[in-house]
Amino acid sequence: MRRQTAHLEKVLHTDAHLPDCFEDVHLPAWLRCTEGEQRLPVTLTVILAIILQVELPRRFALQPRYLLPGLEVILAGGLMAANPRRINRKSTALRGASLALIAIISVANMYSAFKLVTELIAGTAGESAGPLLATGASIWGTNVIVFGLWYWELDRGGPVARAFAHRAHPDFLFTQMQVPEMAPTDWEPGFLDYLYLSFTNATAFSPTDVLPLARWAKMTMLIQSAVSIVAVALVIARAVNILK
Repeated sequence: MRRQTAHLEKVLHTDAHLPDCFEDVHLPAWLRCTEGEQRLPVTLTVILAIILQVELPRRFALQPRYLLPGLEVILAGGLMAANPRRINRKSTALRGASLALIAIISVANMYSAFKLVTELIAGTAGESAGPLLATGASIWGTNVIVFGLWYWELDRGGPVARAFAHRAHPDFLFTQMQVPEMAPTDWEPGFLDYLYLSFTNATAFSPTDVLPLARWAKMTMLIQSAVSIVAVALVIARAVNILK
């Protein structure tokens, strides 16, 4: 334990950009080279986001209706083909495609959320509580996925940079980083950890067990909490009013 702590302190007090690989097995997995995380969880979650967008009522979708979902399918398919199993291929083009995919999903969902909030304020969102709650839940769920993808893609330079341990200083501090002896030796943050972070931030409107360290992380979590508060409050208020 003393040796691991000494190595960790040495790494964290060096430049934030690490050499290509740290092979020292005494270091936590998130500070040394690993084989990269699985592609499947990310792909399945992106597919779920696309389905949620396609199932929204027509008036809440950018037109032409299937343009953005079609682009999302193409980008997701290309990323899956390039890294079918593990996300560990260094490529500026692939990283750009991944960021573009998340940006497109974000734009589509921002438009849907804006339309929903506008109709709720104007009182034109409909007189049926069920469809309104379903629409709000779909937009809220997609919002959780979107921010989970952003956290995953930006923390320490993204999944590939994390696999090659290019940066020592994390943007998010997970519990396992603070108490490494309570985690498996091969533990490192993966997509599902960031999705959980996004979900808890969207429900508790504050950090729970994961702390944002970087300013961009704090501001992104602030934006997500604000969007969630507004959307949830307005949808529930309108649904309750309709039910009364």
